[in-house]
Amino acid sequence: MTNEALAVENQSPTVEMKYGEREIEKGELITFPNPRTGRRYDIHITLPEFTCKCPFSGYPDFATIYVTYVPDRLVVELKAIKLYINSYRDRYISHEEAINQVLDDFVAACDPLEVHIKGDYSPRGNVHTVIEVRHKKAN
Repeated sequence: MTNEALAVENQSPTVEMKYGEREIEKGELITFPNPRTGRRYDIHITLPEFTCKCPFSGYPDFATIYVTYVPDRLVVELKAIKLYINSYRDRYISHEEAINQVLDDFVAACDPLEVHIKGDYSPRGNVHTVIEVRHKKAN
């Protein structure tokens, strides 16, 4: 086999990102107008497949994220929050920083009257962590 043929044979094929990976990489929180502005109501969202990586060990961390909020003018679109949460899967980020960042991004996206975000992490090494953060809009 010629050197040229060996070079072609040993090349890895170019792998194109799948459409889902491209959407997850964007990870944008998309909103739409609240259909009942002026009415106070709660929206509860459960995201049971949150993953990220420990910034110290690189081990995967798994959690269920609970979002409860009272919308003001905007509501977060559900598919968008799913893709946004999935964008954490390859990030090296602590439990504390992850949940606080989710809160910051959520508030920036929809400016709710109130929001409570809870990250309930699966036990690892006999340690179970729950992080809860809150935001309330100033009157």
